[in-house]
Amino acid sequence: MSFVQNLKCNNHKALSLFVTVGYPTLETTIPLVVELASAGADIIELGIPFSDPIADGPTIQISSETALRNGVTLKKTLDIAEEIRKQSQVPLVLMGYANPIYAFGLSRFLDRCTNIGIDGVIIPDLALEESDEYRRLAQERNISTIFLAAPTTPDERLKQLDDASTGFLYCVSITGVTGERKGIADQAEEFLYRARKCVKKNPLLVGFGISTPEDAKHLGKLSDGVIIGSAFIKALRNASKAHVIERAVEFVKPFRLALDSAE
Repeated sequence: MSFVQNLKCNNHKALSLFVTVGYPTLETTIPLVVELASAGADIIELGIPFSDPIADGPTIQISSETALRNGVTLKKTLDIAEEIRKQSQVPLVLMGYANPIYAFGLSRFLDRCTNIGIDGVIIPDLALEESDEYRRLAQERNISTIFLAAPTTPDERLKQLDDASTGFLYCVSITGVTGERKGIADQAEEFLYRARKCVKKNPLLVGFGISTPEDAKHLGKLSDGVIIGSAFIKALRNASKAHVIERAVEFVKPFRLALDSAE
């Protein structure tokens, strides 16, 4: 049973927060994640900074550029994840692009994930057809493989992605890159209704464009949880350096309450 299925069995809507490792500073990442977990986050998605993040909108791109300037590498990301795991048992999912992961060495990367206690990995630019080795190696190490599906994904493809995923299916609520949106598009509702019919193995977590607790509550009723990225990164960007952790906790609490009311 995956870490999300455990939540689902308890009728608990999952709240996942995307944190760019090294943003706004290297020093804040570890305490930030620990406090987010204490404030009600069920999953932390640790973003591995990359110079060409094709799936990310401007907010997360800026955070990635800042993190790279702060000296974050894949190795540094893994070191930070290891320190987080010493302080918290919150499920950790690494999200990173294929280029740095394969340059690091896929087996070496997944071995390190196992030693740290990483729960899952998302490689958004790795095509399903090219993922056999990744899925095999991850399965051997009991690391969840998480694939993305979009409103344009056909039913048969949804079933294939469901079969390949072992943690949850990441449902992208809109077509395009990450970023805040005003309100929830009709296509998101239609997509989630359709995904519910096709996806039998995995819980559904929905992300991209969720900006408010109201958005989270609405989509939480149609899914097993939500992933907040750009809106959270923007909140950190607007916080003073001395109050980043405090602002993060303030941000999370209304989303937690909203999802709890959607259960």
